[in-house]
Order: sequence, then structure tokens, then C-alpha cells
Amino acid sequence: MSFLRSAALVALTTLAACCGTAPALALSGVPGGAQAPPTPSAPLAGGSEYGVPLVQSVRPVVSKLVVPKTAISGRPPRVLLRIDEKGVGTVYVQVLVTNLATHAVATTATLAWSHTGRTLSVRWPAGATLSPGSYQVSVIAHDHHGGTLLRKAHSSGVASLTVSAPAPPPAPVPTPAPIEAGVLTPAQTVADGAVFPVAGIHSFGGPENRFGAPREGHIHQGQDVLAAEGTPDVAPMAGTIFSTSYQAGGAGYYIVEHTTVGFDFMFAHCEASSFAVSAEQAVSAGQALCKVGQTGDATAPHLHFEIWVGGWQAAGGHPIDPLPYLEAWERG
Repeated sequence: MSFLRSAALVALTTLAACCGTAPALALSGVPGGAQAPPTPSAPLAGGSEYGVPLVQSVRPVVSKLVVPKTAISGRPPRVLLRIDEKGVGTVYVQVLVTNLATHAVATTATLAWSHTGRTLSVRWPAGATLSPGSYQVSVIAHDHHGGTLLRKAHSSGVASLTVSAPAPPPAPVPTPAPIEAGVLTPAQTVADGAVFPVAGIHSFGGPENRFGAPREGHIHQGQDVLAAEGTPDVAPMAGTIFSTSYQAGGAGYYIVEHTTVGFDFMFAHCEASSFAVSAEQAVSAGQALCKVGQTGDATAPHLHFEIWVGGWQAAGGHPIDPLPYLEAWERG
């Protein structure tokens, strides 16, 4: 019996060698044999099951989000967006506006189930407002399978918004007073040869530079003519110099001219050491008096120009709006 078993083992070994099979055989009860590998009952860790195709995850993507960088407080600004998802017709969309200072949601727009592949305009809830501050506008979306928004670097669905307070309304421009009876009109002064009192490039500034503009404790009694420092100030009409003086807290270096046609002219904020005339000196139209400066309480170079009827600071005398005359002289 031992002889037959040994013969069988030799025969099998010879057959394996001829067929190129590994010499280690699993024979039950044969000492020195190698155990056969077990039959796999589950896929190996880290692999994929044979015969089962890989499933690519499809999720909504924000392909367009248009949010202005700045807006004025009040109604939220217009926001445009587009969401794409291959093979999906509609997705559920919400847009949140979050205050970055408080991390609270300021308002939410619900677009509900919206079509993909289309540009959508966000409709904010009635009464929604944004106060000044910094905000984040973010899009939230999911499809019918629960797939949420896929955020990419180039279309993250998030944008910044800065909301500022509206600019204050401009101050009302004082209405020019009508020309008094018996006082020369601007056209009449032009016919008499009046010239503009600043011999250079100039402007009339804004409402705060007008006659009648409010000042602390009083109103502005003249019209400012803004010009470069050193620009010549000249006499608009012929007359006599009534005063050349200095007022530290107000007019700075100033000149007063008296005319024979019922007007007194006052020129304020002259440049220091620029007086070209002296008191009681007769002057002609266009004659240099001083130079544009910013002495006294001025904060920029300009001529403060006043026209008085009935005498400068005299009993019964009063200033009138110089602007109609200045505009006529400018054109003339």
C-alpha cells in the first residue's frame, strides 16, 4: 500500500513539471504541500467590483452670479444668476444676504424650483432693505436627488456687497432777489463799461459760496469768486477807494470802493502786501486793486465780493446779490 501511494505521488509530480505548474501542490494529508489560495468571497479593499460601472456625481453649479460691488442703503440691488446641471431641468434655489458684522441674515430671496441653464433675476421680498455695512451674497441650491451646490473657484456662488448711506441732498441755492427800483440793472452796468472783478480763470463755487448762504450767526453777504492765489482783483467800475483795511477773524485784507452810480464794492481776502491802491484814490474800471488771496477766515484762495446799495455799512445801506451782476460782467 505504501508502495502504491509513493508511485502516485511521483506520477503527479512529473505531470505538474511537464505542464509548467508550480511545484507546490495542495494534497490533502501530504506533508510538505502548500495550502491552495482561498476563493474570494468579497472585493478587495480599495478596488471596485468587477462588472459594475463607476457613477460620476452630478451636482448643480453656479455658472453666473452678478452682484454690484456697491449699493445705496434701502432696497437690495439687482442680482442675476445662472445654475447649470447636466440632465437636470430644475433646481431649488435661495439667495441669502448676510451682514458680515453681525453674521445675521439680512434678507432671503426664494426662487423655489427654477430652470437650469437660464439667467435668473432675483426678486427680493417686499419691504426688504439693507442698511449701510458690508454684506455677503450667497447662493444655495439643490436638485431633486438632494445634490447640493458644487462650489468652484471660478463660480463659488458667493459675492461681496458694500452698502453705503445716500449722499446728503445739495443745499438749496438761494433765489436771487429782484433788482430794487432805482438801482442800476446788470445790463445797464455793462452798457456803462463794467468789467469782471477777477482778471483770470475763475468759478462761482457751489451753494455755500452764494449770497444768502447760511453762516454761523449770520448769512453770507457776498458772492465768492474762486481763483488761483495771486490773480489780480480789479475795479468793476470807476470810483474812489473808500478804505483799505485788515480784519483778522473775517475779511482779512480788504478794500472798499465807492462809486457815483449808487454802488459800493467790497473786495475781501486779498493777498497780504498786495494792495495796489490807497484810501481816497480815484480808480477806473479794470484798474488793479489787489491780488486774490486767502487771508482772514478763508480756507482757499478766492475773492469775496459784495455790492452795497445806500453805502457800505452805512445807516440804511444794505448788500444785494452780486451774482446777476457778476454773470453779466462775465458775459460782457
